[in-house]
Amino acid sequence: MAEQQSPETPADEQPIKQRKNGLYPGVSEELAENMKTGWADTELRDLEPVPQVKETARRRAALSARFPGERLVVPAGNLKTRSNDTEYSFRAATEYAYLTGNLTENGVLVLEPRRGGEGHDETLYLLPRSDRENGEFWLDGQGELWVGRRHSLSEAERLYGIRCADVREAPEVLRAATGPVRVVRGHDAGVEAALVDKVTAERDEELRGFLSEMRLVKDDFEVGELQKAVDSTVRGFEDVVRVLDRAEATSERYVEGTFFLRARVEGNDIGYGSICAAGPHATTLHWVRNDGPVRSGDLLLLDAGVETHTLYTADVTRTMPVSGRFTDVQRRIYDAVYDAQEAGIAAVRPGAKYLDFHEASQRVLAERLVEWGLLEGPVERVLELGLQRRWTLHGTGHMLGMDVHDCAVARRETYAEGTLEPGMCLTVEPGLYFQADDLTVPEEYRGIGVRIEDDILVTEDGNRNLSAALPRRSHEVEEWMAQLKG
Repeated sequence: MAEQQSPETPADEQPIKQRKNGLYPGVSEELAENMKTGWADTELRDLEPVPQVKETARRRAALSARFPGERLVVPAGNLKTRSNDTEYSFRAATEYAYLTGNLTENGVLVLEPRRGGEGHDETLYLLPRSDRENGEFWLDGQGELWVGRRHSLSEAERLYGIRCADVREAPEVLRAATGPVRVVRGHDAGVEAALVDKVTAERDEELRGFLSEMRLVKDDFEVGELQKAVDSTVRGFEDVVRVLDRAEATSERYVEGTFFLRARVEGNDIGYGSICAAGPHATTLHWVRNDGPVRSGDLLLLDAGVETHTLYTADVTRTMPVSGRFTDVQRRIYDAVYDAQEAGIAAVRPGAKYLDFHEASQRVLAERLVEWGLLEGPVERVLELGLQRRWTLHGTGHMLGMDVHDCAVARRETYAEGTLEPGMCLTVEPGLYFQADDLTVPEEYRGIGVRIEDDILVTEDGNRNLSAALPRRSHEVEEWMAQLKG
């Protein structure tokens, strides 16, 4: 990786900030003049709009209708420092990407109410191509010779179907704004500073909540992207099974790296930190250290999802025997979780209460725990007191979309206490987790964790399992693994 400018580094070797007088220290006038000329016209004039351009326009129209007469500001976010002068890979804010289709850093969408009329004028503020006249394209750390070509503003207008302007003008425009303003907070401190005396936390949270609720029901484009994410995820799980012998020779990190390769080849990234939990690590719900051993005879709980280039993510879990065969105790626990998931999936349908699938799954697990003598019945008493949660621990699922836990700030009455509708997509993921030090269960149960998770689309007449290509029954899992291992 090329070094960034430091006080000890000659200015003609590394990028530095431009002086007010337009000259750069260590750069001769002859070199500066030379670098201005001799460059071909690279404007892209045959660009097609992004595939979701109609959907993003419809979403912005719905947002405009909800907040008439108010200026609405939705930033993409900025690069975040990882260490010293290196940054994390950028991921655009979900609200911004949902409304624009643009995924680049520093962008700001502004909906400005029309004077004397209904609706809003839309402007997408972006960083334009680097200026070849002042040298920033090769001397500035964010110049295009360092970080790659950007789209010109005219190219961006064709791609996203929105008027585009230079984002460096945005702070002044926002500071001059009059009338009611709302901003999505938490992504761009500079934007928030420009609006500090114009916004309130309560009003801004209402904007964020509305954008979260808009995503509860997916359109056809979104469903297609979720299926792409799931299909790539299925292939990633197959990749892992094929290399389990190498994971046994190394660690859980081999599992993590194998799945990550699929995510980067077919998508944008992983949608969240992969959980590659072998043996007793499977009892830790969010085990993302992924640095433990993978041993024959143990179970591997793999919870992972590919994120598409449009930022829709899958979220799938399978628990599989490293050896390819379940032990009797592992199968007993696995089959109980499978039965619970079957009951949960069956409860997903239009008109059902959101929590119905959770309650159906929990009932099955409570019945098994009573049957095994781990809890004293009756089952109704167990459920009323929540006693099963010592081993079930978490809710049975969540909404899925551009965020793995999508629509997270939607109002409770529209989400957790709401009703399922066609187009909603959610996970169904019951589990049983017996900690290695849990003296209340038989020793043979200790250190076993099982979760099975699928991505379920609510349809007009019921539901569709987007991840059905991955087997779920215990004997089917064994057959699938045997085929992949050859």
